[in-house]
Amino acid sequence: MNTSPFIIEETNLSDAWRRTLEKILHSSGKEITPLVISLTEFQESKSIRNILNLHLVNSGLATTETVSETIFPESLYQLVGTNRNELYKEYRNNLPRIKKIDSRNAHGTYFERLISYDEKGLNQLEIIISSLENENIKRRSKLQASIFDPTKDHSERPFQGFPCLQHITFYKSENGGLILNSFYAIQYFYQRAYGNWLGLINLGKFVANETGLKFERFNCFIGVEQLDSINKSQAQEILKEMNELI
Repeated sequence: MNTSPFIIEETNLSDAWRRTLEKILHSSGKEITPLVISLTEFQESKSIRNILNLHLVNSGLATTETVSETIFPESLYQLVGTNRNELYKEYRNNLPRIKKIDSRNAHGTYFERLISYDEKGLNQLEIIISSLENENIKRRSKLQASIFDPTKDHSERPFQGFPCLQHITFYKSENGGLILNSFYAIQYFYQRAYGNWLGLINLGKFVANETGLKFERFNCFIGVEQLDSINKSQAQEILKEMNELI
């Protein structure tokens, strides 16, 4: 297995996903380790997303939108009139229902860990936003949030789908723009990657909007990017459909 990092720098989320799929198909196995994604401008091809969603639904899996909402609930944010305090309140109120609807959320969601990390309800996201808003706060180590909780997540379960996202950080660039960095130990490419990246981009846009900054770049480091659930022949068919749109 090649352990040299594979780096994709793009302006289009859909192209980044498609190029990653091409790289996996050209590899000897079904994994890339490590993978670094760096996106700016945050364009997207809805037709490529629709192709992927159709295959995901046919596989009995969640759509990219459903996955992205576990990281940032964009639809709820719009529903509450882009009021972040109402967003926090409504999300906490809806958590029991969210966990009941999908058993995969039984151990929590990413956004829950961001706004209610522990029993005391630590809102890491609000600390980050408040720190970015306060020009007197220079300590950049405040601009980070943990998802993985060793007291809960170091379990003896043979399979654990949550949390794959481990950690996020923000910082201001020299241009005064906002940068979002994220780290995955392992990511399931077919089921989750597109939705994960979409959710993190929406999270970056949210923090930028709340702080009056321009969202400049999204970086994602993935220790192991794994082609899950489908074989390479099936993946090749998906890639063929997408390439026909280019």
